[in-house]
Amino acid sequence: MAVVTRFAPSPTGYLHLGHASAALAAWRAAREAGGRFLLRLEDIDPARCRPVFAAAILEDLAWLGLDWDGEVRVQSRHLEEYRAAVMSLAGRGLAYPCFCSRADIAREVAASAAAPHGPDGAPRYPGTCRGLSVADRAARVARGEPHCWRLDMAAALAGAPALDFYDHRMGWVQAEPAPFGDVVLARRDVPASYHLCVTHDDALQGVTLVTRGEDLLPATHLHRLLQHVFGWRVPDYAHHPLIMGDDGTRLSKRDGALSLRSLREAGLSAGDIVRRLC
Repeated sequence: MAVVTRFAPSPTGYLHLGHASAALAAWRAAREAGGRFLLRLEDIDPARCRPVFAAAILEDLAWLGLDWDGEVRVQSRHLEEYRAAVMSLAGRGLAYPCFCSRADIAREVAASAAAPHGPDGAPRYPGTCRGLSVADRAARVARGEPHCWRLDMAAALAGAPALDFYDHRMGWVQAEPAPFGDVVLARRDVPASYHLCVTHDDALQGVTLVTRGEDLLPATHLHRLLQHVFGWRVPDYAHHPLIMGDDGTRLSKRDGALSLRSLREAGLSAGDIVRRLC
């Protein structure tokens, strides 16, 4: 099977060295195997994504000498696809509407004797709306009450076989999605979420190898479950070490001094960047 990789940044800031490392790894894996390298813009957050950053991503990748195959997939143009995927799970009893606000959830968690946290460190949703009747859910949705859609973790795991995935650094990894609890699949403001969109698009685009930072390794456990419930093909993974700043902390888009744009303006060439990353 032909190797298909992808680079899927969010246009919420300028690319930095960590992004360049991830893009370069995916591009090389595809080119060395005679495969395809895809570019995707994960821009479903309307509050943070900006066209200027989307344009800068294309510019920075071209400056690095990285080309991509086919059209750039822009997630905000495909919201109905994600909505349909969520509704398909709801029709199977694997997703439910949640009417809780963040304040509601915080109060519920504070009142609980135990407040378990998910792999991302956030308090795990206590399942307040999971027990609502079908009629109650339908009536509240019909009234236009704001709501998100959550995965029913227990229902999704019921009868599921042992789930695993292959990582090129670690070998076979047993997936353990349960600690995530009932995660959000579609937010209140957009009918999508990162977890849903990334697994949907990887399957749709035929991605065979996902190269990304090791900070996203916990999310892969959840993504493996979504691949199972949707019947999507499971790609291989390569979770690479993160590139750290001079102070030993991981780079973020707030690290303007290490953005590709600022490094270019400081006189570094694309070859300098590539040699540093290699």
